[in-house]
Amino acid sequence: MPGTVNLHRVLPATPDKVFRAFTDADAMAQWLPPYGFTAHVHHMDARDGGSFRMSFTNFTTGHAHGFGGDYHEFVPGRRLRYTDRFDDPAMPGEMMVTVDMKAVDGGTDLTIEQAGIPDAIPVAMCYLGWQDSLDKLARLVTPDITQ
Repeated sequence: MPGTVNLHRVLPATPDKVFRAFTDADAMAQWLPPYGFTAHVHHMDARDGGSFRMSFTNFTTGHAHGFGGDYHEFVPGRRLRYTDRFDDPAMPGEMMVTVDMKAVDGGTDLTIEQAGIPDAIPVAMCYLGWQDSLDKLARLVTPDITQ
């Protein structure tokens, strides 16, 4: 039965900056793949009704897996909802990712739900992968470099 992970962080950055990290192709390629993986964004049309395609490559084995999806909600600085579908037929179905951002004292309250995780992916491993990604996200958005 498909699984779900729920994640929460408070990041010391504005909601607009955090939102931009989810919608800029270069930023996504930097922070989204878990440690040990690289990413390539093949297409990103980040807008309501837009779509994206990307792939992760395991740096050790060189094995890549592609995925993509569509944007269903796009509220800058507040909310993103998008689907993820793997190219691999062994991982059928569609996941729905909901990302909510809210300004709080000191930064952004970030919550993420990824629902519909295929049975082939252990939910605990998905959760651990997100921990890596969120660590990298924090490292990207936290510095306030103004030059």
